[in-house]
Amino acid sequence: MIVTGKSLSRRTLLRGVGTAIALPMLDAMIPACAAPSRVKAGKMPVRLSVAYVPNGMVMDNWTPKSVGTGFEFTPILKPLEPFREQTMVLSGLALHNGNELGDGGGDHARAGASFLTGVHPRKTMGADIHNGVSVDQVAAQAIGGETRFPSIELGCDDMRTTGNCDTGYSCAYTNSLAWRTPTTPLPPENNPRAVFERLFGSLDTNLDPAARAELTVERKSVLDYVNERTAKLVGKLGPADRHKIDEYLFAIREIEKRIERAEQDNLELIPTIEKPDGIPIAYADHVKLMYDLQVIAFQADLTRVSTLIYAREASPKTYPEIGVPDGHHPISHHRNDPVNLAKLSKINVFHAELFSHFIAKLAATPDGDGTLLDHSMVLYGSGLSDSNRHIHENLPILVLGRGDGSLKPGRHIKYEKETPLTNLFLTLLDRMGVHPETLGDSNGKLEHLTDL
Repeated sequence: MIVTGKSLSRRTLLRGVGTAIALPMLDAMIPACAAPSRVKAGKMPVRLSVAYVPNGMVMDNWTPKSVGTGFEFTPILKPLEPFREQTMVLSGLALHNGNELGDGGGDHARAGASFLTGVHPRKTMGADIHNGVSVDQVAAQAIGGETRFPSIELGCDDMRTTGNCDTGYSCAYTNSLAWRTPTTPLPPENNPRAVFERLFGSLDTNLDPAARAELTVERKSVLDYVNERTAKLVGKLGPADRHKIDEYLFAIREIEKRIERAEQDNLELIPTIEKPDGIPIAYADHVKLMYDLQVIAFQADLTRVSTLIYAREASPKTYPEIGVPDGHHPISHHRNDPVNLAKLSKINVFHAELFSHFIAKLAATPDGDGTLLDHSMVLYGSGLSDSNRHIHENLPILVLGRGDGSLKPGRHIKYEKETPLTNLFLTLLDRMGVHPETLGDSNGKLEHLTDL
């Protein structure tokens, strides 16, 4: 590292016309980061990420038979086996307020709405929606002032927030995982271009889709607007930091190129259909792009809180690319038919494979004295276990990452039946330095997450 007598601020930006690119953690920033804020000397900020999959799971193909460190990776969990030492499988957790509790049908809406809140949503199709504050927003409200964006909410499905989406429940419940207040859902953004422009800025954010499509070929990279400032900064840095900057900017440009390719593909393939810019035609490409945007946001400390919805609850999405042309929701009501169970399991495995892409990227991204995965807590799961019967108990839940040393993964932990899922959330918040007394139906913190 080149010593200049001054340390580089963690909030340094490469600014250009309509562009502001935050930087990853550099050696030159360490003196500046060591004293202030919530980050103590030698400690890195802890990130919280949530990935939600709809329509439950084939639990026999999910749940390991043994507990402790020697658990086996079942067919659905197999894609995560390379990350055994970073993985916790948590069995026995329940979403009590996802049950009907006198409200009749609507298990899918309640599964999504209560997953991060632990609250039974008011049954309504109108504007008088009422839920609870979700765990991601509790974290965002406490630590969001330390980053440019308190949180980001992403999705890979078309998300409506009005109308009836499940037996008298508003679409706001089905399609929104994050809730800033009991009456304010945060709909996820499903367009990678919009997310990219939010993170890094753009010259043409106000253009209509047709005009923007015409400029796709001519659009300059955001990096083109900061070339001069980049060169000046790099000249002041040591070799290790120059390498980090080079890899980081390369990753930004690669994401940008993938979005541009998606826009061009959409324009050429379906010119008469209005499709949001930047959404890849292939579902796997869409999910991976959203995950890569999260990695960049965490790496640059643009936010420390994120949520991603693979698809909305009761989603009829099809997966012909893996040999399942049937709708996901109809298949999830499998009636124990072996053919449907096999198809549902294929979808579950496919989702886990896409999740493993995210984990691999986090594990490969340096962050301080470790990696982003070392300094993150990544939750993966669903608000239903057995989708055939709409069961909200013994949910499929994973937590990956070490939370900057505050978690001890590499284990399967089995809790008593009906242990509130919100107890896990209280514990994760505690690891971020956020200490609410309760969350939804919580009745305490979850034990054993730090056991050796």
